[in-house]
Amino acid sequence: MKKHYVVIGILVVIMLGIIITTKIVNKGDAEVKFKVLESSEIPEKIKEILPKYLSEEKALTCRLNDEIYVVVTRGEKRTGGYSVEVDSIIKEERGEGEFDITVIAKYSDPDEDDIVTQGFDYPFTIVKTNLDEMPKSINLQVKYED
Repeated sequence: MKKHYVVIGILVVIMLGIIITTKIVNKGDAEVKFKVLESSEIPEKIKEILPKYLSEEKALTCRLNDEIYVVVTRGEKRTGGYSVEVDSIIKEERGEGEFDITVIAKYSDPDEDDIVTQGFDYPFTIVKTNLDEMPKSINLQVKYED
């Protein structure tokens, strides 16, 4: 009978260890809520600065009227059929009120047999976040969609 209590005790200690380790590793990471903007919803100021970044593959943030936007660009593509969408945004606390964000983006490429427009294309997406402050840095993590 004592063996059962010892085994149960060990299991409880292991479970607590897993929970505490997960909390320490995640350090308060949280998913950021966002809304994907349609072309008509993109603020004029962002439309003005966007061409400067379209040829690069990157994620960047913009503050406009106390709103924080995230722009993800895929760079120049020789044909149509390429796309980018924001899958999630993770806020990673740095301490002292500072934080970084990681943007997880899904890239989609055309199949070899797809009929696509001929001409250069610059895929991008813009999302409006629920962030109150600008991040210290932004990281782009890419997942390719099949």
